[in-house]
Amino acid sequence: MPSLPRAERLDAAGNNPSEPDLTPAELVARAAALRPILRAQQDENDARGTYSEELHREFLKAGLYRIVLPRMFGGYEFDIPTFYKAMMEISRGHPGVGWCLTLCASHPFLIASHWPEQAQRDLFGAEFFTAPHRPMPMGTCTPVPGGYRVTGQWNYCSGIPYASHFIGGAFLVNGEERTRKVLQVVVPRAALVVLDDWGDDATMGMRASGSNSVKVVDAFIPEHHVVGFENLGARPDGMENGTPGTRLHGNPMYLGRLMGPYHASLVSPIVGAARAALDEYEDIIRTHKTTLDPNQLRVDNPDFQRFFGEALALADSAEAIVLKGCERYMEYCQRWAADGTPITVEDNFRLWTMIQQAGRLACEAVEILFHTSGSAATRKGSRIQRYFNDVAMYRSHVSSQFSIFAGIVGRAHLGKPTGWRGL
Repeated sequence: MPSLPRAERLDAAGNNPSEPDLTPAELVARAAALRPILRAQQDENDARGTYSEELHREFLKAGLYRIVLPRMFGGYEFDIPTFYKAMMEISRGHPGVGWCLTLCASHPFLIASHWPEQAQRDLFGAEFFTAPHRPMPMGTCTPVPGGYRVTGQWNYCSGIPYASHFIGGAFLVNGEERTRKVLQVVVPRAALVVLDDWGDDATMGMRASGSNSVKVVDAFIPEHHVVGFENLGARPDGMENGTPGTRLHGNPMYLGRLMGPYHASLVSPIVGAARAALDEYEDIIRTHKTTLDPNQLRVDNPDFQRFFGEALALADSAEAIVLKGCERYMEYCQRWAADGTPITVEDNFRLWTMIQQAGRLACEAVEILFHTSGSAATRKGSRIQRYFNDVAMYRSHVSSQFSIFAGIVGRAHLGKPTGWRGL
């Protein structure tokens, strides 16, 4: 596993004194400017299973780990759309790296929403915080004086190579019995083992996503680093007074309803893959001749113009849907702050399924480009092949199964039990 270069120190007030006037557009531009180095390192990052220490230092320098970190702790506290705009730009350089960065840099939003103030001071008070989150319970959490003993093994912990912590779901143990209650625990890096089960040819795609498994054995976790919330915060019950985050930071974004933002974390790299595939395809058709007429460049052929145009329209639509879904999340939070209107179970599922459709469109864009690039695109090392394999990994993800979720959201709207974990 790589070592962890640290971020610059904050001032005594916990602020970053060097960039008080940084705008969201400037931060997104920083992410876009890293595209050449991301593309140059694609092969080595896939083989390694994550991005290089050089890129990690660039991400630190650009502030990409601090986009949704509260200002109280030296972050920019930019909104959710800004975060995903930046992640799309990174993913356009390398979708696997984008997946890795997105799924470790997004979770200050989670901690800032749902963990108590003392935990936030503990976790964010250091120089650097990132953490993947596996909410599914794959471990146990046993009460002991002052906290819990946590043991378990969690797979697909995307973003763990450069993480300072890990967040995972664990069943509460009562006496000798494992209960059905699930807690979310924050485990420091020193208390976990990252397994060497990712990268190179271990999977067909997303090889640079740092999705290693994590093992924890009998780690003591302080009580205030463990919280209980279910179903990604989909229920509006008990939200009248907000969350620890809304009370501490005064920002309704930290109401922390997770279904929409969490799926945007998976889809933003896929939108980036579609943009990357378009870039590569344009290079191909501007330099390669057609098979039927060896004197004609593909860029001058109506068929290739049509293939490119269809994929471009799909990618544009996918990006617009992701960003609108993120804006809608912010609108829901602001509406709650203004008049107490809750974010319902249906609202949450509709955000998830809306953003799923963006993933579907972005995948279709890449598939069109791969299928019409010619047989050279199938060779190992081809960028078009890399992007095709990366979106295929998203297609297989349980969260991307739009036909299944269509029934869930339909039942939610019609007032029927959704079939989703008691909702």
